[in-house]
Amino acid sequence: MSGENSSADDVQADDVQRVWDVVVVGAGPAGASAAYAAAVAGRRVLLLEKAELPRYKTCGGGIIGPSRDALPPGFELPLKDRVHAVTFSNNGRFTRTRRSKQMMFGLINRPEFDQQLVEHAQKAGAELRTGAAVQRVEQHGSAVPDRRTVAVVLQGGETLLARAVVGADGSASRIGAHVGVKVDQVDLGLEAEIPVPETVAEDWRGRVLIDWGPMPGSYGWVFPKDDTLTVGVISARGEGAATKRYLEDFIARLGLAGFEPSISSGHLTRCRADDSPLSRGRVLVCGDAAGLLEPWTREGISFALRSGRLAGEWAVRIAEAHDAVDTRRQALNYAFAVKAGLGVEMSVGKTMLAAFERRPGLFHAALTGFRPAWRAFKEITQGRTSLGELVRSHPLAQRALTAFDPGPAAKAAAAAKEQTAGDGADASDEDAVTS
Repeated sequence: MSGENSSADDVQADDVQRVWDVVVVGAGPAGASAAYAAAVAGRRVLLLEKAELPRYKTCGGGIIGPSRDALPPGFELPLKDRVHAVTFSNNGRFTRTRRSKQMMFGLINRPEFDQQLVEHAQKAGAELRTGAAVQRVEQHGSAVPDRRTVAVVLQGGETLLARAVVGADGSASRIGAHVGVKVDQVDLGLEAEIPVPETVAEDWRGRVLIDWGPMPGSYGWVFPKDDTLTVGVISARGEGAATKRYLEDFIARLGLAGFEPSISSGHLTRCRADDSPLSRGRVLVCGDAAGLLEPWTREGISFALRSGRLAGEWAVRIAEAHDAVDTRRQALNYAFAVKAGLGVEMSVGKTMLAAFERRPGLFHAALTGFRPAWRAFKEITQGRTSLGELVRSHPLAQRALTAFDPGPAAKAAAAAKEQTAGDGADASDEDAVTS
């Protein structure tokens, strides 16, 4: 099961020393996708997770088109609801609902979704080990037998050896710290899982709410999942008290204050700086560990799935590399693949966030009253296009971004034009608008 470039002696030495081809740290969507991609290629893959599965994760649980398209073959989404309508409000005012005949995106519970992804990686041949917290990785020193090996040191002192390591251990990543990941945007998300009676659940079925919040760049959401509403808000870090107050006011305004949340949680999201590294030696990072998420909406599942798959594929190549030059070449190829796709989307997303921070009312008016803006929102969530493709192929979108923020917008538009993906728009879907 070793690479074609490995000799029989390599295979025998690996077996004696128990050297894995790829060790993946973190069993969320990014890690499970990386483990799947490497295992499907026939490599010896170990997937490490510090918690026991399934485990709760603070997340809205929206599965948009790019997420669906990045799932393993045969993966059946454990959907709790299918979204055909979005209600928009601007800090509780000017509420309007827009509807689509075709489903825009689906809603899942992360414990089930993540567990299912891990099971697909296991079926492909990856080995799972839970309760395994990684303390550090070493690429030099006494724990490392040769230059083709990385030592993964667990809490407690146990050392595992690998030809390549993928860090997918979340936004507070130890592997990210090893690689030197840099972030330039940190946001605080607060969320409550609120069980509600059937009469309340029925009112929300098939519909989500997006509320543009009182702090610059903030917004709130309601995602229905059977008899539970996932209610959350997000805003820039440093506004903790105001963010908490926003969530409390938001819940009260919705008439949900009388229901006791089953879970209340919070987490920080981190977006990478443009010059942040994605690798160091034989170690790659992906998903939240790399700071890969959409800066405006802070959507991370699709970025985790897509970057995880790329990391798994290139980890296989790094595992096969016999010297530092080839290792570096494969790591650069991984970085290029990430930046050419996800990087373009992030660049446009940063410009969108800057514009939204200044003019949330204009965004609200466009999405609720300007048909092309609603169509773009719908097509992005359905996976027919992306922010990058939209800017690349629509002059109106380019002009609108430039009007908001000429410098970054011009850079984002130029990056988007380099993207070669096609536009999969379908104008057959009819829309309705209700107040």
